[in-house]
Amino acid sequence: MTRRVIVDCDPGTDDAVALWLALASPELEIVLVTVAGGNAGLDRTLANARAILGLAQSDIPVVAGAERPLLGAFQAEVKVHGSDGLAGVPLPQGPAATPGIAADAIRASLRAAPPRSVTLLGIAAATNLALALATEPQLADRVAEIVLMTGALGEGNWTPGAEFNAAMDPEALAILMATGRPVTLATLDLTAQALVTPDRLAAMDRISGGRCWDACRQILHAVPPSRRMEHRGHPLHDPCAVAWMIRPDLFTTRPVAVQVECGHGPGRGRTHIDRWGRSGAPANATLLETISADGFFALLAERVALMP
Repeated sequence: MTRRVIVDCDPGTDDAVALWLALASPELEIVLVTVAGGNAGLDRTLANARAILGLAQSDIPVVAGAERPLLGAFQAEVKVHGSDGLAGVPLPQGPAATPGIAADAIRASLRAAPPRSVTLLGIAAATNLALALATEPQLADRVAEIVLMTGALGEGNWTPGAEFNAAMDPEALAILMATGRPVTLATLDLTAQALVTPDRLAAMDRISGGRCWDACRQILHAVPPSRRMEHRGHPLHDPCAVAWMIRPDLFTTRPVAVQVECGHGPGRGRTHIDRWGRSGAPANATLLETISADGFFALLAERVALMP
């Protein structure tokens, strides 16, 4: 069965790879792409999203959204993604964005959909998705599943306790967790298993493909090794959430209770994930615990290499 999907993103190197994987997969029908500021400012992430879809010859609407979180100020992540968001890899300018505001476009798309028919894929801070559902909460009935690349069981990658997307807008993430719809989380602990190593890059370079595959490989080469991964490579975060929707057999999962820390101390944005029922709280999410890394990278190459 083909899933209808709204993708909310902030491209971003790994967002680019995730979008190409999603566009290359017949299991997914991408009906809308919305964009937030995150890995770079909104003007840059919007241009990147347009370029990524343009390279894939896609005419899916791309709509700009939130420049900043619900509370507080915008912060970019330039150490990994660079000031342009794509680690310095140039892409041709894409088609114009669709006029409008992301939250409005999400609501309009959900209103037109049957109940339980749309998957919301969030690979950015949750601001756009939260604005849409908080302002018209009955539309949650149209949502089949919310799949998010966010959070961490343990150490964060933005603060000691928080992952970047969760830290950028914890209030928005808390809103999504409270919708009552099924939520699936690809956390840092999961994406650390999908490590882009020199050996994997060399294997990718031996596979020929089109423009998207060439750009994908250039981007993955350009991202610096992660200090958190002891410079063995860098995690490929966002495409893991896409792979879950395409090949769930590559994953093991566990039902968990999740609480998002929304205070303003050092724990802001931390995701408290109860894997063992110690809190007594009911499970409100599915945690992706393990991924077959070899299967994941084989899927990525198999799909993206066949794109234009």
